[in-house]
Amino acid sequence: MDRALVTGGGGFVGLAIVRRLTAMGVRTTVVGRHHYPAAKAAGAHCLAGDIRDREFLIQACRGQDTVFHAAAKAGILGSQESYSTVNIQGTENVIAACRKNGIHTLVYTSTPSVVFDGSDLQGRDETLPYSRNPLCHYAATKIMAEKTVLAANSEELKTTAIRPHLVWGPGDTQIIPRLLQRGRQGKLKIVGSGDNRVDISYIDNVADAHMLAALSLEADGAAAGQAFFISQGEPVRLWDWINDLFGRLALAPVDRRISFRAAYRAGWILEKVYSLFRLPGEPQMTRFLAEQLAMSHWFTIAKAEKLLSYSPKVSTQDGVDRLVEWLCRQNCFGKEK
Repeated sequence: MDRALVTGGGGFVGLAIVRRLTAMGVRTTVVGRHHYPAAKAAGAHCLAGDIRDREFLIQACRGQDTVFHAAAKAGILGSQESYSTVNIQGTENVIAACRKNGIHTLVYTSTPSVVFDGSDLQGRDETLPYSRNPLCHYAATKIMAEKTVLAANSEELKTTAIRPHLVWGPGDTQIIPRLLQRGRQGKLKIVGSGDNRVDISYIDNVADAHMLAALSLEADGAAAGQAFFISQGEPVRLWDWINDLFGRLALAPVDRRISFRAAYRAGWILEKVYSLFRLPGEPQMTRFLAEQLAMSHWFTIAKAEKLLSYSPKVSTQDGVDRLVEWLCRQNCFGKEK
C-alpha cells in the first residue's frame, strides 16, 4: 500500500484511519465536504468535494492503489432521499471510481446495524441475515451499501466491509459527547432491565481492523467479499459501563428507569412530531434508539481473528483511561487546553 484515499477522512473513524496511514508512510488523500485541519496536520492531502459527484471521485482516485470508504450520512431522522443519495449513490460512485482507475483494494466502513432486527443478539456471527425491517433510513441504506460493496468484489477489485460496534475514544464527536451532555443535564434513563450487554470498540482498534483488512486484500485476499464484526472482543453491561465512566468524571450515576415499551412508544411519538413539524435536530428518543438501549447486541469476532489476525490491542480499561485523560484535558466538556 503506497497511496490511499479515505472518504470521510475528517470524521471520527475516518481521521483515525488517516492518522494510521500517514504514520505508516502511506501517501494519503482525504475526500470530504470540507478541508479538515486535523487531517492536514496528520500529513494528508485534502480534497473538498461530494461523494455524490461521480466525476469528482473519479478524478480524486487517480493514482491511488487503495480506497477506504468511511463517508456516510448517519443519524436517525431525515428524508430517505438524503440518506440514499449519500450512503447508496455515494458508495456506487466510489466503486465506479475504483474501477475506472484500476484500483484493486476497497475497504468499506459498515455497521452492525445492518443485522439488528429489534431483538437480543448475543454472540452471533456474520452468517446473520440482513435486517428485514430496519427502523431508520440510516440502517436501511447501509444495508444496501454493504450489499453493493460485497457484490462488487472481483479479481480486479477486491472489497471487504468492516462493522465496528459503538466506536468510542479520544476525539469522539458523537457517542461520548452526547452521553456526557445528557448525563450532566440529568436526562438519561436506563431503558428496560438494564442488564443488556453490548459490544463497544475503541477507536485505535477500529483503525487497526481497517489496516489489517486492506493488507489482507493485498496479500492472500482472505478478506475479499467478506464482512467482519469488530469490537473489544468482550461485551460490557451497557449501563454499568456508562455509570463507571460517569463515576470517573464525577457525574451522578444514571439510576432513573423507563420501561422498553414506554421508551419505544415515546420514540414513535417524537419521530412523528419531529417529522410533522420539521423540527431541527433529532429527538432524545426514537424507536431505533429505544431498541439499541434496551436490547443486548454483541457478536463474536472469531472471523476477524482468523482471517484478519485481528485482536483488540487496546483493552477496554486502557481505552477508558485514555478517554478520561483526554476528556479532562478538555475540562470534560470544553475545548482542549
